[in-house]
Amino acid sequence: MENSVRQVKLLFRAVYLLTSLLLISISTVIFLCINAFSIVEKEENNAVWSSKSLVTDIPNNEIGKNIKYGYQLITNTSEHIGPLAKNPSKRFAGNHLTCTNCHLDAGRKIGAGSFVGIINRYPQFRGRENKIGTLADRINGCFERSMNGRAMDSNSKEMQAIISYMEWLSKGVSEEMEKKYKGYVKIDMPFEKVDVDKGKALYGIKCIHCHQENGIGMKKDGDEFTGYIYPPIGGDDSFNDGAGMNRVITAAEFIKGNMPYGATYDSPQVTDEEAYNLAAYINTFPRPEKKNKKEDFPNIKLKPVSTPYGPWADDFSPEQHKFGPFQPIILYYKNRYSITKNK
Repeated sequence: MENSVRQVKLLFRAVYLLTSLLLISISTVIFLCINAFSIVEKEENNAVWSSKSLVTDIPNNEIGKNIKYGYQLITNTSEHIGPLAKNPSKRFAGNHLTCTNCHLDAGRKIGAGSFVGIINRYPQFRGRENKIGTLADRINGCFERSMNGRAMDSNSKEMQAIISYMEWLSKGVSEEMEKKYKGYVKIDMPFEKVDVDKGKALYGIKCIHCHQENGIGMKKDGDEFTGYIYPPIGGDDSFNDGAGMNRVITAAEFIKGNMPYGATYDSPQVTDEEAYNLAAYINTFPRPEKKNKKEDFPNIKLKPVSTPYGPWADDFSPEQHKFGPFQPIILYYKNRYSITKNK
């Protein structure tokens, strides 16, 4: 009898052990399959945006037509919705710049304000307006500042075409790659005031050939004006003084990853210090004045430290807000308001 009981117990233990091993094996297989699928999915997602072609990947339907129109608006802005537009009601841009002058390669270049993934980041809070804004709001901000023009209706054909193009670029992008494409190259902030004179000397070596004296840009050939080969970064046909590029820190980040022509985020042609000095000199150029700038940043504590126009929630001089040193201003906001700023 005792032997029978012992045999039954051993049998149960064997069955229990085999069942446990079987469950562990099944779980391991499931985990490996899920993990493998995740890796494949990530690789596929990364390939979706990177493999896109303006020639072969745009769908041949109404959505595709809208995407192509959005691309045309971004690359030939002045001709379609700027001063060169035949229909005066479509002249939203006030200068002859194109969106792709800042968002290089039509928003597809890393470190150049890329559009890849941007659709996933809106709506978002914007300190300049002190409210939640849509992607259309952000685009209109560019038109009112960088393009020195006026806002479009959010539901207009033009606005929806631009957004459709951005959606197409963003489709399927992974979080990792979206982060890589986002914004500009981050660079170390100087602890001293930027040197405008050094920036001027460097401009004469690295920038003047394309952007010309005083940043007026190089026009396309021809008796009739049709735009620029290299855009103006100063003067009446450039971005206005309310644009982000009129802040030294923002301009320096853009320069580091993109200028002179041929530079990239991982192969820059200037140092951090040179980028800051260049940005400082460029932002001494005259440019159009944005109206109602005092309405920017209703909560003035949220204003970027390098914003060159007041009011500010501190006693630092306009000169220091424009040219630095910025570190004492950053430290002040951290200690006084518990606000951490990086630009």
